[in-house]
Amino acid sequence: MSEQNRLGVFKTYKLYVGGKFPRSESGRVYEVTDSKGQWLANVPQSSRKDARDAVVAARKAFGGWSGTTAYNRGQVLYRVAEMLEGRKEQFVREVAASEGLSKSKAAAVVDAAIDRWVWYAGWTDKIGQISGGANPVAGPFFNLSTPEPTGVVTVLAPQKSSLLGLVSVIAPVIATGNTAVVIASADAPLPALSLGEVLATSDVPGGVVNILSGATAELAAPLAAHQDVNAIDLTGAGPELAKELEIAAADNLKRVLRPRPAEADGSDASTDWLAAPGTHRLTAFLETKTVWHPTGALGASGSSY
Repeated sequence: MSEQNRLGVFKTYKLYVGGKFPRSESGRVYEVTDSKGQWLANVPQSSRKDARDAVVAARKAFGGWSGTTAYNRGQVLYRVAEMLEGRKEQFVREVAASEGLSKSKAAAVVDAAIDRWVWYAGWTDKIGQISGGANPVAGPFFNLSTPEPTGVVTVLAPQKSSLLGLVSVIAPVIATGNTAVVIASADAPLPALSLGEVLATSDVPGGVVNILSGATAELAAPLAAHQDVNAIDLTGAGPELAKELEIAAADNLKRVLRPRPAEADGSDASTDWLAAPGTHRLTAFLETKTVWHPTGALGASGSSY
């Protein structure tokens, strides 16, 4: 059959939950269009049940992932960058269509997203050195503070930066040993759903990252109130929604990462995601454990260490 007579095979986008690719249990889908209003795909419209399933998967994966050495987590994140590099052309097309960028600008964004994975991979075994340490105390004790992951983190992805912003909020969460339930951009979810395919073919264990598509407010509300979610990143929420979610999150004392001033309208249109990210997202979802231990005497002289 000639190329002129051949029918194209449209891509089927699915959720990414627990290392698998389910459709929404509700059976709902919604249309995604490009910046010019042209149809791109139908994607699953996740339900509250999908959100609860994602939390279950994230909680199940937390013990193994948080118990992995920081060095190994760095290797895993680097592997994600490798797999993303191999599918660069696909992501350039999706980012260009989703964000209305030229091919050259979309390529620069994808390159930056790959580099961002590598950057956070390098921090996995170093963040403990700047957020923990030995504390001086007036007594014969060691006093050591070490960072530990918070747990299951709900991440509201940026609404406009469909890939670079997405990676910038996911990577620091899992780099520090947390697991994530991610609500993709409502209007530009395609790069996020494709990222799920990259994660599935890398070394990231199933359930460490779970990606949902659909209405941000509809999904965020039950997750903010969920008793088994330990923290929430409000980057993709507008001011009114962010306030509502903060109130819901207070019920079980969730950690809350509020949008920075440039992100405060929820659109993240003015946020420079290409800028150096710093370490604030790495430390946002860490707890500090402090251990006291008595010092001992060394030898007959009675000197201590």
